[in-house]
Amino acid sequence: MACISANQAMTTGVCLIASGQCDVVVAGGVELMSDVPIRHSRKMRKMMLDLNKAKTLGQRLSLISKFRLNFLSPELPAVAEFSTSETMGHSADRLAAAFAVSRLEQDEYALRSHLLAKKAQEEGLLSDVVLFKVPGKDTVTQDNGIRPSSLEQMAKLKPAFIKPYGTVTAANSSFLTDGASAVLIMAEEKALAMGYKPKAYLRNFVYVSQDPKDQLLLGPTYATPKVLEKAGLTLNDIDAFEFHEAFSVGVPPLEKFNNWGGSLSLGHPFGATGCRLVMAAANRLRKEGGQYGLVAACAAGGQGHAMIVEAYPK
Repeated sequence: MACISANQAMTTGVCLIASGQCDVVVAGGVELMSDVPIRHSRKMRKMMLDLNKAKTLGQRLSLISKFRLNFLSPELPAVAEFSTSETMGHSADRLAAAFAVSRLEQDEYALRSHLLAKKAQEEGLLSDVVLFKVPGKDTVTQDNGIRPSSLEQMAKLKPAFIKPYGTVTAANSSFLTDGASAVLIMAEEKALAMGYKPKAYLRNFVYVSQDPKDQLLLGPTYATPKVLEKAGLTLNDIDAFEFHEAFSVGVPPLEKFNNWGGSLSLGHPFGATGCRLVMAAANRLRKEGGQYGLVAACAAGGQGHAMIVEAYPK
């Protein structure tokens, strides 16, 4: 459930506070996609384990004699569903076909995400980004994956997963990136006693699971009505939607949806995305004068999550 691991951290923190186990919780997540662990091949791993168990020099030499150069071939990591071994992109392509979402519609939505993110960045709305300097490296001062293009340029890209007829491309998929995020959670009275002014209340949340083969990316679709029912709200009550944009397939009406960009333009560091979504919803409610925000995301294993946040009174 990597894609909603930060969501899980936040809701676990809320439950710990509600049960009296904690007063204050810092919840978040981090992802370092630029330096992911790459495993040795299965044959190499087996040989090293056997070498570790060998008791005599003769046994070790016998094992070493079986070494072949292809043992050094690494197992490259893949963004795939563990239960089906299918990449997320293949699932997105099949969903696009099932729901008749055209390549043009996906490209248009992806372009919208980049344009809105660029506008929000230029207006200083993405103000939660903290500068971080690594010694000897350039300082990253803002999200650097925002690249507004044109529909003409996007149309030139070839299908990335189901070839040659797929509709999911590199341009209308979220990209992998490094990132970290964190939120500070406590009861309202505790926050006020410590001199903090909260940004938002976390009112309700749900988790759902469905078939990871055919419904892998539909978690938000199933979680949204459940969390609305639990909160006693309707879609019309929601002022800000912040959904994880794994791909450009299947989105609700756009007037209130990811108005400062989303994962397509800002990137998707798995462990960090959940907190980013919640903070985007809280900041939008404050800026736009709304009351309720709805956060939702899909995750591996056919899982999904949705959360209702409410703006803290000004």
